[in-house]
Amino acid sequence: MKMRELGKTGISVSEICLGTMTWGQQNTQDQAFEQMDYAVSQGVNFFDTAEMYPVPPIPETQGLTEQYIGEWFRQTGKRKDIILASKASGPGHAHIRDAKPLDRTAILSAFEGNLQRLQTDYIDLYQIHWPNRATNFFGKLGYQHTDGDAEPAIHEILEALAELVEAGQVRAIGISNETPWGLMSYLRLAEQYGLPRIASIQNPYSLLNRSFEIGLAEMAIREQVGLLAYSPLAFGMLSGKYRHGARPADGRITLFERFKRYSNPQADVATEQYIALAEQHGLSPAQMSLAFINQQRFVTSNIIGATTMAQLKENIASIDVCLSDEVLKGIADIHQRIANPAP
Repeated sequence: MKMRELGKTGISVSEICLGTMTWGQQNTQDQAFEQMDYAVSQGVNFFDTAEMYPVPPIPETQGLTEQYIGEWFRQTGKRKDIILASKASGPGHAHIRDAKPLDRTAILSAFEGNLQRLQTDYIDLYQIHWPNRATNFFGKLGYQHTDGDAEPAIHEILEALAELVEAGQVRAIGISNETPWGLMSYLRLAEQYGLPRIASIQNPYSLLNRSFEIGLAEMAIREQVGLLAYSPLAFGMLSGKYRHGARPADGRITLFERFKRYSNPQADVATEQYIALAEQHGLSPAQMSLAFINQQRFVTSNIIGATTMAQLKENIASIDVCLSDEVLKGIADIHQRIANPAP
């Protein structure tokens, strides 16, 4: 397994991060344990979770993912071997703090819940799951500006995170589903007020959604705030399992019809072309898609997820795939024709 530094923190994380959002919904605790055991055996030292998980978020299952991880820590004694990332949810879900925006009180309350479920006294990377303000994330298009100064809320969030860092309960902080303005505001306010500097940004990135490259990739490199890429297989679309309209019974897009972000007609066309390219070169479509992300300079870690062990093994093994110039040219040609069909 290859390692990269998390921002400027000196913390080394594996280039493959184990995503966990299916645990508690599509995966049982025993299955989650098997995934964690295998990932660690392959050199993965980075787990990503959230107080909201599993997804889709519902009151009956909220927090189960962290509970599974916490129980694995208790039974294995491997907490010290893992770089653990979790998140505080933004506003929007009635069963999480009445859907209210994040402020100091909300962050400290969320964090206590994270610790209890995870059975730990610290979190290596604590992230803000999505912005307080109305802006473009989770695939929203057509920006509509709302009046009001958003900086005070970011400043308060940073001050609350600073308390956790100063107490030794958090080693590094990060953001997720953020925009270029949000990233630069976090950096500027941290420098201006002597607050902790964000180490990472967790946004969607895949062959079907390379919008990160437009406004954030340069910033990630120049500011050393690397991308933690989520949905790298676009909810499984790029694995080929939904090819030609197939809907396997256990697939997320089959089970949860709300997840249509990556399965529109344009995405179907692009997916077919990427799969054909992989097959032309004797590559697994999933591994080609993941290897492309692994090779990006602005990526710190690629968050893979799986519901079966076969998927997990294939996804982790992508770290050993190096795409040729010919394959990269083929990807570039498809991207030129059908750029970002599923933003």
